[in-house]
Amino acid sequence: MNYYSKKIILMTTDIAMVWVSIYFAYFSRMSGHVPPEFTAQRIFFSVSTTLFCLGVMYYFKLYNRIWQYASVPETLAIMKAVIFCCGASYLMTYFFLHEAIPLSIMIQSVETMMLLIGGVRFMWKYKHYYDFKRKTNAQKVLIIGAGDCGSIIAKELQANRMSNMNPVGFIDDDTTKHKYQIHGVPVLGARDNIIHTVSKLNVEHIIIAMPSASSNAISEIIEICKKTKAKLKIIPILSDVIEGKVAIQQIRDVEVEDLLGRECVNVDLEGIANYVERKIVLVTGAGGSIGSELCRQISSFHPSTLLLLGHGENSIYTIEMELRTKFPHIRLESIIADVQDRDRIEQIFKEYRPQVIFHAAAHKHVPLMEQNPAEAIKNNVFGTRNVAECADLYGAQRFVLISTDKAVNPTSVMGTTKRIAEMIIQSLSRSSSTVFAAVRFGNVLGSRGSVIPRFKEQIKNGGPVTVTHPEMTRYFMTIQEAVQLVIQAGAFAEGGEVFVLDMGAPVKIVDLASDLIRLSGFEPEVDIKIAYSGIRPGEKLYEELLTNEEGLSSTIHNRIFIGKAQEVDWSQLQVDMSRLSLILDQDKSDIHRYLSYIVPSFNSLVMEEQSQASKEINPEWVFAGV
Repeated sequence: MNYYSKKIILMTTDIAMVWVSIYFAYFSRMSGHVPPEFTAQRIFFSVSTTLFCLGVMYYFKLYNRIWQYASVPETLAIMKAVIFCCGASYLMTYFFLHEAIPLSIMIQSVETMMLLIGGVRFMWKYKHYYDFKRKTNAQKVLIIGAGDCGSIIAKELQANRMSNMNPVGFIDDDTTKHKYQIHGVPVLGARDNIIHTVSKLNVEHIIIAMPSASSNAISEIIEICKKTKAKLKIIPILSDVIEGKVAIQQIRDVEVEDLLGRECVNVDLEGIANYVERKIVLVTGAGGSIGSELCRQISSFHPSTLLLLGHGENSIYTIEMELRTKFPHIRLESIIADVQDRDRIEQIFKEYRPQVIFHAAAHKHVPLMEQNPAEAIKNNVFGTRNVAECADLYGAQRFVLISTDKAVNPTSVMGTTKRIAEMIIQSLSRSSSTVFAAVRFGNVLGSRGSVIPRFKEQIKNGGPVTVTHPEMTRYFMTIQEAVQLVIQAGAFAEGGEVFVLDMGAPVKIVDLASDLIRLSGFEPEVDIKIAYSGIRPGEKLYEELLTNEEGLSSTIHNRIFIGKAQEVDWSQLQVDMSRLSLILDQDKSDIHRYLSYIVPSFNSLVMEEQSQASKEINPEWVFAGV
């Protein structure tokens, strides 16, 4: 039915309910026989109440409600409307007929009208509810959390015709809620009852509705749910619940990030604002995963100008359009440039005079850099030197290098080049007015080239999911928390530090793969196989966060630590880099040998010379014949 047809039906029904209610009140009060002298009063009372009722119901917009979603506010509106119209009609009857309606008739009329007018509307609501309940193909859902959020979700699932889910139970650790019902859905027990309930009721989906719970608590719940075959979903963050945004459309699948059990990062807004707000900020590699997230978060601290520097025009265009939409007040400058081009970088510094630099431009893919060591050196070493020297030359206030845990006792070309990049900013820091610092962290979930997108694609294709080694472990962070801590670490920098981010316990890659398979609704090794491909060139089983010489000291932030700055001779490092630039076109083994000379802790597992243990590493040998 259209809007007007429904409105006419409701108005006609209300008129009938008014007359029935008043007649029943007189009939009941007069013991089944209404004396003739009450006829005029009854008719006048009925007519006036009808007119007042239609007017008041219209005023309270009770003909504009969608009654299948009705709840407490609609009930209160009906009660107010009935009391008001009956009271007004009572006074009008007394004014015109000069006789009072018996109080018992008045009260009974109000009660019956509330019951009938409200009953008709709520029959409409529950007809919709039971129409849904009769669906034979509805998927069974178990809701974890019987609080306000869980109640909203259950109600949404029951009322939304587009949803093909039927809530069959709640799980909540609050024992005072056990054996009670919410919207007709029973609370079946605490978290230790999840597995039994899923099996007993053939639950197909579990929705975690605990937006105010800590990340550790959510992680523990997920660990239990992973032992079932039900597909996991989770509701949005608490602020969305408070703002009333929780709906079926906002429920998302549980992601691997939810398994890390990380608490929210607390950011010192004042400290960050002091060095970013109203400053000209340059982000290199602004189109990459880390660089683009840096741009998003820096924009919220109101820089005067944000320079987006990148080599790929498409990625820079994408982040520029996003920022212009979200932060229209920020002045943005998109710069297409290669950090390897010293003249171009110097031109940019001369024109824009950036005050704060976040250097995220780098080649980071370990196996690819093993195959292309010269390109890793050009970008990660000489590119960093170009940007860092220009920062020093043009008086930048602060320079933050995005580094990696692979720079610690590196076994790869990529890790070694990032360690040299750290050495560059540490050596420059000794004589420069610019505050240089590096921030070192592990793998970033969801970043380009990371294992998660690859695993998801393999699962989508039916497997197998390939893991390099059953004992391979890595530290993981989400992009958002890594970048927040990078920006925060920049506020702590005094010069030459290597900041290390607390990433919690390392995670086995095979466990990560198994979790992702389960979260996709499959059983590892049953539905989706896990295959081992072997350790790739440059990789090691376990990553480290600090060298033995760096030690560790804390900062005022509980997630950021400082590795002791190591003394690096800038003049010697310049000589080493000059020699390094001369052998880029030589054999890979020569490049490996000289990298291990610059970074003695470099232990390349793929060096051809590994079998030639007697051959001594000598820089003069490397340049023989150059």
